[in-house]
Amino acid sequence: MNLAERLRWARERAFVGRSAELAEFRVALAGGSDSPVLLYVHGPGGVGKSTLLRRFADEARDAGRRVIEVNGRLIDPSPAGFTAAVGGPVVAGVVLIIDAFEHCQGLEGWLREVFVPSLPEETLVIIAGREPPSPVWRSDLAWQDAMTVCPLGNLSPSEARDLLESRGLPAAARDRILDFAGGHPLALNLGASVAAAVGGDVWEPTPDVLAALLTQLVGDVPGPVHRLALEVAGHAMTTTEGLLRAVVGPQQAGEMFDWLRRLPVADWGRRGLYLHDLVSDTIDADLRWRDPQGYAEMHRKVGHHLLDQARTAPDADAMVAIRELSYLKRYGPMGSYFQMRREGDFHEDVLRPGDEAVITVFTEATEGPESAAIVQRWLGRQPEGFWVYRDSHTGRAEGFMLSLALTEPPSGDPVAEAAWAYVEKVAPLRPGEHVRLTRYCLYPPAYYEISQVLHLMQLRICADWIRRPGVAWSFIISPYPEVWAPLMEHLGHYRTVEVPPFCLFSCDWRTTPQSIWFDRTQPGSLSEDVPTRAVQTLTRTAFDQAVREALRDWHRPDELAANPLRHARMVAGDPNEVLPALIMEAVDALRDDPRDVKLHAVLATTFFHRVPNQAAAAERLGLPFSTYRRHLDRGQQRVCELLWRRETTEHKVSI
Repeated sequence: MNLAERLRWARERAFVGRSAELAEFRVALAGGSDSPVLLYVHGPGGVGKSTLLRRFADEARDAGRRVIEVNGRLIDPSPAGFTAAVGGPVVAGVVLIIDAFEHCQGLEGWLREVFVPSLPEETLVIIAGREPPSPVWRSDLAWQDAMTVCPLGNLSPSEARDLLESRGLPAAARDRILDFAGGHPLALNLGASVAAAVGGDVWEPTPDVLAALLTQLVGDVPGPVHRLALEVAGHAMTTTEGLLRAVVGPQQAGEMFDWLRRLPVADWGRRGLYLHDLVSDTIDADLRWRDPQGYAEMHRKVGHHLLDQARTAPDADAMVAIRELSYLKRYGPMGSYFQMRREGDFHEDVLRPGDEAVITVFTEATEGPESAAIVQRWLGRQPEGFWVYRDSHTGRAEGFMLSLALTEPPSGDPVAEAAWAYVEKVAPLRPGEHVRLTRYCLYPPAYYEISQVLHLMQLRICADWIRRPGVAWSFIISPYPEVWAPLMEHLGHYRTVEVPPFCLFSCDWRTTPQSIWFDRTQPGSLSEDVPTRAVQTLTRTAFDQAVREALRDWHRPDELAANPLRHARMVAGDPNEVLPALIMEAVDALRDDPRDVKLHAVLATTFFHRVPNQAAAAERLGLPFSTYRRHLDRGQQRVCELLWRRETTEHKVSI
């Protein structure tokens, strides 16, 4: 029996339950006029989706079918990235299995309407993720009979007992684990691993399932090198033997990689191994708290390895490499700028025929005709500097970024001219160097606000810094410097040039080598983003950003549900009711001050009246767009001040 056969046998021996889901899969695999062509499995983290998909894959191969597996966690969440992960044309009879779909959920519409219908007959598609399918699937008559939805829940009591029996645990230990973990597969497996390691008939639970189990697992690592390898796996998006060589050394990297692969909380894919999301987060937080100095050194070594990988990766893999580097920034005070709750709704693309007119319209609607004329001039001079951000479902352009390479004095653009003048005054270019100016980052529905589209733009900006040869200076434009200054300073860019209503943040890369630049961008302290109590203390910068997000998401309860303000001191009671009421109360308080009445009108129209975009809000208010933007920014700042006063006041007072 070879290794693959032994692994297959072990999986089959440990597999329990899921008879209904297996029956649905076997019907679909057999084909037939009434059989579904797509199975959509959904359920919470740790419920066993990946385990079920591996069983599907084994049975499909037994039936002589070719299996293609795509892991949404490991791909560039764009149509091009997904297609590349599939690896070429799909032939008839293939079983396409897509796991961790929640990491690229925004591709759902594109898959439904473009990709899946293009597949040949007799292709079976299986999607698994945490979110249920969009109601659009069910409302489309064509999909009602072609798709089967399989919600995955906990194991039944008998199935949970069978799982623990398959691990060879004593009856007394099985009973304690069952009482503690219920039917949750991940908790059951972690509990079984701890019980097997500890031995004996008694297994003592603690108040928190996952954290307690992980604490025991981490405590049982064989030695300090194993602990460091586990810390690396908890910190990085994916872990390879090459990454471990950079951190633990070449002599032990192979042994550590093999040890990590055998952990019950590890899985692996094309780009390396990774830990379950909940496991990864808990291990990383625990080790960062236990040894902050060691954690910082590990972060530095991981970052330098990934920085070199991002610098040298082939173009096709470049943005995935940049994404892995950006992933390291998800903790600390800057975490809200780097971690998106959802990705895949939009993707980056090059400039295509017809985009020029759309880009010009975007610019005129948000910044006026003079700015639109500047865009048209750059379309003629540096069309290669434009990146277009498209809706993954429709393919329509929804935003754009312009990244300019300046090697000579520009003309006809006050912002570019000001950047060039600053460089000439402070430290002129040398032969072979250029200025990299991020001139536009326009996404009209959220003008220079944190969004999926701006996150993609951030990745492209970092790619330009890291991969473009000869970058001497970089400049980034912002009309809201007080919002973006914390991130810019974190990234080594400081406010240097004012071109009202914009400012420019800049960095001289000749005095800041990339390895030093990375070292200056450590994640920050654990206490600012990993709460240990029901009440979460935010820095003033993080608090203000959360207020702005809450204003923007006031009509979107699903987005408000993830807002850090839900854990603020001032939110006493049900946050689903209290937080929206606090936001409205703060906005309404502006009417009491004659100086702020105009600010109230702008905020209420923009955030409470459901206008399609800021340009429409300005038109409804009868304000020039530049005046509207000033009022909007000032109004948001006043709301931040009012709520911060309330948050930091010992006893609740009326705003």
